[in-house]
Amino acid sequence: MRRWGKGLGIGTILSLTALVLTVIMKPQSPSEDVPSPSAVKSVKPLEAQVWLTTADQTQLLTEQQPVMFTDGAPANAGSTQQDRDQEPVTVKVDPDTSYQTMDGVGAAITGSSAYLMNQLSPERREALLNDLFTAEGINLDFIRHTIGASDFSVDESGRPARYTYNDNNGVRDDHMEQFSIRQDAAVIQVLQDIVSKKKDIKVLGTPWTAPGWMKFGEDTLTGWYLDYTDRKNYEAYARYFVKYIEAYAAKGIPIYGITLQNEPLFTTPDYPSMSMGAEEQALFISDYVGPMFHKAGLSAKIIAYDHNWEQGLEYAEKVLDDEGANPYVDGTAFHCYEGDPSAMSEVHEAFPDKSVYFTECSGGEWSEGFGDNLSWQMSNLIIGAPRNWAKNVLMWNMALNPQGGPSSGGCSDCRGVVTIDPQSGEVTRNVEYYVLGHYSRFVRPGAVRVLSTQQEGRIESVAFRNKDGSFVLIAANTGSEDTHFKVESPDGQFTYQLPSRSAVTFTWKT
Repeated sequence: MRRWGKGLGIGTILSLTALVLTVIMKPQSPSEDVPSPSAVKSVKPLEAQVWLTTADQTQLLTEQQPVMFTDGAPANAGSTQQDRDQEPVTVKVDPDTSYQTMDGVGAAITGSSAYLMNQLSPERREALLNDLFTAEGINLDFIRHTIGASDFSVDESGRPARYTYNDNNGVRDDHMEQFSIRQDAAVIQVLQDIVSKKKDIKVLGTPWTAPGWMKFGEDTLTGWYLDYTDRKNYEAYARYFVKYIEAYAAKGIPIYGITLQNEPLFTTPDYPSMSMGAEEQALFISDYVGPMFHKAGLSAKIIAYDHNWEQGLEYAEKVLDDEGANPYVDGTAFHCYEGDPSAMSEVHEAFPDKSVYFTECSGGEWSEGFGDNLSWQMSNLIIGAPRNWAKNVLMWNMALNPQGGPSSGGCSDCRGVVTIDPQSGEVTRNVEYYVLGHYSRFVRPGAVRVLSTQQEGRIESVAFRNKDGSFVLIAANTGSEDTHFKVESPDGQFTYQLPSRSAVTFTWKT
């Protein structure tokens, strides 16, 4: 090996030294100023995670390959009508335009649902609750609870049960000394287990009827209305709500809010029910419930209406235009059985400082097609309700048996979010499970809805920004053909092919 300098004269060495010094001291031009490899950081391309549910059920909230954002500028519309017709549907997400803050989605833990859950083996029951209420599954955040019996309430043997928390054999008890929630034991057991898994779960209470001795004309739980000729009934009933909230709090179950009456414009002799006109509800809130909640130091929200989209604006106007009731009312609640979601926007436009809630919709055997149900529920509930200012979405029964029961005089062909077969212990996830899951697995409480465009009848969408800065875009193809669409946001753009009557959720974080 030849060593450095061996065989070189002193003059050669001096010349080489001068050359090296010249190179070292020579100023570098900007083009020569190249950072060292250690200073170069690799930038990972932004990608969106993807979860898909298809009408043929081959994909059921199944994670797909991520899609990559590109930096391509938003495409301009074609110069001709033919060019424009050939362009994909474009969904634009604008995080700088925001709307309501979300509470979450879920369903009702009715007496029937609790009964079926408690029939499962301890292992299967635990697995089901984890699947519904933790990040192991769809991670639901909101529950509806029936104050007393509903059309899906049963006793410990699964037989129909009709009761309130103070029936007292028809004897008046204005001070609620005989008030008791002991007949809710099965429901309380389930709710306590849910709260143990999710401390911040929201529980909304709703009565189907007041105690019969408060009603006009006869002591009945099925139909009729409060005896308005004796105002002591309103005072006693307001105290009933206070006792309910306090009793459940004592069981470790905080009540987030109440509505005053389930479906107040409908009564039936077939199951617990009661009518309550808008003017009466305004009076009840302004003179009784509101002041009594304030005196008791209760923070539970008071929510008006709780019936179909169809007559919501008229009812809400009569309650919220009342100067006495308005300050106590947090908002209005809606069901899906008549009308369409735009009614909620009408109420929001009339009363923009009040919240909008969506509190009931049930699937059933009247509509068996998975794809049709997925398409309708995504369009009207998961997408349509938030786009029309609802801050939550609630289905009806969380669980029913294969026969749609056990019921107590109500719907005979309803479907739960899951079906529990008490004979085999098998739990079946229904379309409602996947509909809720496309939201609840990804959109967390406190998320804010942000602007997203859509094309109704083809690609419909709703978008959210979570508190951690991540984004969620939920899209549904409600049309009859597979559709190619493009998503544009300030972070870039990507394209996706969505099968007919299918749903997809995208998530990303910059």
